Amino acid sequence: MTDLANMRDTALARIDDTGDAAALEALRVEFLGKQGSISGLMKTLGKMTPEERQTEAPKIQSLRGDVADAIAAKKEQLEEAELEARLASEVLDLTLPAPATPKGSVHPVSQVMDELAEIFADLGFTVATGPEIEDDWHNFTALNMAETHPARAMHDTFYFPDVDTDGRRMLLRTHTSPVQIRSMAEQGAPIRIIAPGRVYRSDSDATHTPMFHQVEGLVIDKGIHLGHLKWTLETFLKAFFERDDIVLRLRPSYFPFTEPSVEVDVGWQDVNGRRVLGGDGDAPGHGWMELLGSGMVNRRVLEFAGVDPDVYSGFAWGLGVDRLAMLKYGMDDLRAFFDGDYRWAEHYGFSPFDQPTLSAGVGARA
Repeated sequence: MTDLANMRDTALARIDDTGDAAALEALRVEFLGKQGSISGLMKTLGKMTPEERQTEAPKIQSLRGDVADAIAAKKEQLEEAELEARLASEVLDLTLPAPATPKGSVHPVSQVMDELAEIFADLGFTVATGPEIEDDWHNFTALNMAETHPARAMHDTFYFPDVDTDGRRMLLRTHTSPVQIRSMAEQGAPIRIIAPGRVYRSDSDATHTPMFHQVEGLVIDKGIHLGHLKWTLETFLKAFFERDDIVLRLRPSYFPFTEPSVEVDVGWQDVNGRRVLGGDGDAPGHGWMELLGSGMVNRRVLEFAGVDPDVYSGFAWGLGVDRLAMLKYGMDDLRAFFDGDYRWAEHYGFSPFDQPTLSAGVGARA
């Protein structure tokens, strides 16, 4: 009895002094394993007489139970201590951003449209829109292109078989100039608008697509002249390309809806195999690139729109949005704009949360 009591006290003391789970497991094997000391006592019961077993068995079972309970309690204590230590040392920073999730991107054309609207809004322009299915009067006649005018053929137009209530032929608009006519007829003068949108021409080759995007601008007021046109375009292009060294060259041209008409060339230079706008086109290593067409609004166009040409004058201009995007963001294949390849959109696309602003930079990439 004394030996069992001493064994119990020794075992419980050693268990209580154990500081880690591995040492506790070693004690369990030492006491309760197949070759353990207490397990050995259990085996001796088979050699005892029935009277001895009746006396000794409860004592050994009690010892075995006390040691097993002590080991279980110590194990729970050690696990709780380990958990508390982990909680104290491990920190979960709830301010960290969530893992990135798949999201769409803004197409470069849409991004450039937003950039144009932002820049011209700062210059006092509003955005005007109109129908993409037009009548030939708004698309051609009101823009000083009579039914037999050769400029109509140059537009390679998509006509519809039906006509409107006035008997005018319907077509997919070939430019956003009809928006200018509608805006002048509805609002009168003065007026200051840009007209971005999709336009259509039966033209498809390495550098053209049947559907593309265009933006046109119109200013009608008293005393407007070509100097206002050049300043507006220069200010716009400097803001859009985010360069102060944009240099323009106005070259005489012809458009039915403007008189005089000018092509606008911009100086550029080759930088690592890429055309970059900026600098004087006549400087060494530079050149001139035709970027857009413009001019003073033709008197006949003002008359068609109901504006008195003896009181008001104005200028207009137009250029391709797709081309602007290619020049600014380094894309060299127009066909990729319409392929629908998500890898291209992922590379050149913009985050929908990064809206262009003049303060943050209209060209902030995603």
